[in-house]
Amino acid sequence: MSGSTGVGNVPRQQQTSGGRRGGSRGRRGGRRSCEVFRASESQHPQQKDASDDQQDLKSPPPACTDFDVAYFEAYAHIGIHEEMIKDHVRTEAYRDAVMQHQSFIQGRVVVDVGCGTGILSIFCAQAGAKRVYAVDASAIAVQAKEVVKANNLAETVIVLHGRVEDVEIDEQVDVIISEWMGYTLLYESMLGSVITARDRWLKHGGLILPCAATLYLAPITHPDRYNDSIDFWRNVYGIDMSAMLPVAKQCAFEEPCVETITGENVLTWPHVVKHVDCYTIQLNELESVSTRYKFQSMMRAPLHGFAFWFDVEFSGPANSSIITPSQSPLIGLSDDDPVDDIPSKKRTNPNEPLVLSTAPEDPPTHWQQTLIYLYDPIEVEQDQIIEGSVTLSQSKENRRFMNIHLQYSSGGRSFVKESVFR
Repeated sequence: MSGSTGVGNVPRQQQTSGGRRGGSRGRRGGRRSCEVFRASESQHPQQKDASDDQQDLKSPPPACTDFDVAYFEAYAHIGIHEEMIKDHVRTEAYRDAVMQHQSFIQGRVVVDVGCGTGILSIFCAQAGAKRVYAVDASAIAVQAKEVVKANNLAETVIVLHGRVEDVEIDEQVDVIISEWMGYTLLYESMLGSVITARDRWLKHGGLILPCAATLYLAPITHPDRYNDSIDFWRNVYGIDMSAMLPVAKQCAFEEPCVETITGENVLTWPHVVKHVDCYTIQLNELESVSTRYKFQSMMRAPLHGFAFWFDVEFSGPANSSIITPSQSPLIGLSDDDPVDDIPSKKRTNPNEPLVLSTAPEDPPTHWQQTLIYLYDPIEVEQDQIIEGSVTLSQSKENRRFMNIHLQYSSGGRSFVKESVFR
């Protein structure tokens, strides 16, 4: 995620031996982040029209809570931005998307939701944008303004320090760009800020980058991880420490883990949990996402858990209704199953839509994959069915947290795993 905009991530979490519990990506800080910043008319003179009057009649934005303040203060660390910028798969995908859509961006107005250091805003300015509003709710906005100035772009890029819900822009925009994706795609809830920006400022026929996203789920096997964290206790320098196993399982697997796996760890074709069209999705759709799944294992192996990953697509406005993977809850059951219709993520020519993928078989990113481990593995045979349901919901405690309810059954045994992504 590029920046802090009023909904976002939470502080860095402690790590386990096999990966991170919860997330380690952070965001910006700054106690003043909840103040309103208005882009003055001296910066961009604009006549007020009827749409402005309609905006004034809308309900006020949500208040800046103690959670917001703590969040903004927790994520001012420069290392967070360094990690994201050094993720070449991520950063180059955005740069390539901007250049691919240069003909649309050139001479037009852009808003960068969660600008962070301002790198995406600068890409847009370099592509010929008439004006870029770089919005971030944290103190990193101060540094972003200096970065813009150092690159002689202060007349083009206007940095607004505040929440998207609070800042004022006195004109409609042609383009929204944002790196809003969190672990498990929806963790951190920053997509809500993109929706708010879209509804407040985007012109009809405008461009949103990325325009769409898809979240996937698949069962996995990961014996090395289980051996390192759990089986280690069975024999420690010849001492039987198996009494530690219940505590070890709780410590290692209670929360979601952010780790990198490979395609060899995945037991089946993936299931589509949620497809997001950034042009049409509404805020209430983010509160809870549920789906049923039914997998058929491609191999004999222990089932150690389930992995989430996602991809996002950078299509133009005319292609906003992109080809989407099957929404069928039955994945991988036969040669006729719609899973075979999942389009390739590889571009065969530069005119095809660009896709940024975090799948296990693709080059690794800082998002890695999000794993939900079972406390005890289940031995599955080739062609054995694994079925159940999963629900991802915003925590009532803090909407930035995510509750994961996973129900699964295989071989006549059924289980439920509850996790909280903090």
